[in-house]
Amino acid sequence: MVICGAGFGGLSAIHGLTRAGLRVTLLDGHLYSTFQPLLYQVATAGLNPGDVAYPAGGFVRRYGAVFRRAELAAIDPVSRRVKLGNGHELGYDYLILATGVTTAFYGVKGAADNTFGLYTRTDAIALRDHLMAGFERLSVADGDLHVTVVGGGATGVELAGTLAELRRTVLSSTFPDVDPARVRVRLVEMAPYLLGPFHEKLREYAKAQLLARGVDVRLDTRIGEVTADQVRLVHGEDLPSDITVWAAGVAAGPGAPTCGCRARTGSSLWATSRSTRTTPPRSWPSPRSRWGGTPPRRSPGWRTGRPPSRSGTTTRAPWPRSGGMPPWSSWPAGCGCEARWPGSRGSPCTCSTFWAGATGCPRSSTWPTGTSPGGTAGP
Repeated sequence: MVICGAGFGGLSAIHGLTRAGLRVTLLDGHLYSTFQPLLYQVATAGLNPGDVAYPAGGFVRRYGAVFRRAELAAIDPVSRRVKLGNGHELGYDYLILATGVTTAFYGVKGAADNTFGLYTRTDAIALRDHLMAGFERLSVADGDLHVTVVGGGATGVELAGTLAELRRTVLSSTFPDVDPARVRVRLVEMAPYLLGPFHEKLREYAKAQLLARGVDVRLDTRIGEVTADQVRLVHGEDLPSDITVWAAGVAAGPGAPTCGCRARTGSSLWATSRSTRTTPPRSWPSPRSRWGGTPPRRSPGWRTGRPPSRSGTTTRAPWPRSGGMPPWSSWPAGCGCEARWPGSRGSPCTCSTFWAGATGCPRSSTWPTGTSPGGTAGP
């Protein structure tokens, strides 16, 4: 099993898959995993960048997995190999793409070139440096510092509120000669409310708190263009903006184009190749079960006798809801089906139609007479 991406999805998959007995390799371009919910604190100098980074290699070692620092360059689903940015290749039986998300600009002109994202540790550091440089300019030059946050979701609301607190508390102590009123924070949201997924009372509370902290909240406002020093609304109004932060939505991560997948509305993916989106059996093995090992204790197969062992010499008891299972040595070298269970001798067939409840392997002619198991047996 190869997992691309050391984010929440990739690390969670390692935790479950290694307990199921799979050999897992994690790929990521960085040596660390980022705790994204606190990136706004790094951007406003409330936390150090190291406070939101955790060594990926140390995490995977706890679960017996392997970590390799590498960029994903391409995926060959036919030969089941991933090509890395350093020129190496890595084979896999199953592949998980957990490369995260990137900023979605929705076709707004100038947004990609003149705004800051907040989805990586690098984004947070860049935004922090520009904010601090803007505060320094206020102490030596006239004028105001306009900061515009685009997007009224959780990221936008947290960032706008923290910037208002930063203006009120930190600015007065670090730059006492600068009037805090010269830092103007604005939040622009296209919907008629903030925090769309939340309860209406929480939306109103968040809006009231932002207004109480002096944030200019613009709801039901659509942006048409972003330049280096202003935000132009679709109805023609130009809002001055020295720093524009784009937190209006996300799109599929950079791994999507390499796997033959296409993005769709809602930032999810369609898989266009069966071999890149293999359907697992109806139930994955429990932590006590290993591939080619024993079924869960509460299954009928456990109560009726001893299940097949990993060595493939014990076959006295049938698997749950199956007509019996021959030893591994009697399985043919392979029936040509795409999916094979890793770690098993003889690699039994795992056609998705068979595991989904078919009465037998669709290529049953390749099985020895009388040995093809039927029903909905697990591995």
